[in-house]
Amino acid sequence: MISITVTALVFGVIFLAELPDKTALAGLVLGTRYRAGYVFAGVAAAFLVHVVLAVAAGSVLTLLPQRLVHAITGLLFLGGAAMLLLHKEEGEEEIKKPADQSFWKVAGTGFMLILVAEFGDLTQIMTANLAARYDDPISVGLGAVLGLWAVAGLGIVGGKALMKKVPLRLITQIAALLMVGLGAWSLYEAVAG
Repeated sequence: MISITVTALVFGVIFLAELPDKTALAGLVLGTRYRAGYVFAGVAAAFLVHVVLAVAAGSVLTLLPQRLVHAITGLLFLGGAAMLLLHKEEGEEEIKKPADQSFWKVAGTGFMLILVAEFGDLTQIMTANLAARYDDPISVGLGAVLGLWAVAGLGIVGGKALMKKVPLRLITQIAALLMVGLGAWSLYEAVAG
């Protein structure tokens, strides 16, 4: 039986923890380049996998060395920033969409980005802790996945709306700058402990 209280509590905690995280940023960037529904399908599937793993693992994920998690996250941020900055857009005046806009290509891109970037993330560890604490995997899993999907949806929709006002090149540069900052912070945490 699903506990509405546990589901709501987990939703709130995960939503607030993920809101300032890289997911909204990733969704925003993907949402500016691809069809929002396709992006959301891939991102939602990746988050579902993460939540299932977190709930199944329970508190085991909290045993991972925090320094290692921070170091890997930092390197992933810096790699993502480099990819954003080195990607060459065709045409300065008009931004062209990538050639392959098929559902599987776009959803696969969103899925892989989130699957790699979010592994061992704070919200995944929090979900594992909440699953261990409440011993209610269905309610915890439902609250966590809905919270993550809500943040991803906000990022994707925000990306589409932002594109109407701001050039993609500027959005990409700002996203890369934020990723560099997050990467540097993560690496600092890995070194400082």
